[in-house]
Amino acid sequence: MTSLPRHRLLSLLAECTGDDIWSITHCRARRVPEAWIEDLADAYESGFDSSSQTIYTDDGMTNQYHGIRDVDLAIRLAESLGINVAPSAIARLGRARLVHEIKEAVSGGDDCI
Repeated sequence: MTSLPRHRLLSLLAECTGDDIWSITHCRARRVPEAWIEDLADAYESGFDSSSQTIYTDDGMTNQYHGIRDVDLAIRLAESLGINVAPSAIARLGRARLVHEIKEAVSGGDDCI
């Protein structure tokens, strides 16, 4: 696993919301390790049944988007900070709540979620 300085890990985590997909360009601009980009990048499809299932870009709705879900990045950051994130955490908490819990664990010194 790529080792990043703690301040960079925290800076990246601060940007995570749980609801966003970061473009590969944005990941590289934020200096996300290339190995992480390769591991986490995927193609996502919109579901148009509700707004929460739809992917939006600056240009509006899109059918497909290639990038990294910031919740997945937050989990990777948590692991790098020594926080164990249970595999069921997303299903149990939801994406945004999980990112919030990761941030709380970092500030509270917890080691698992």
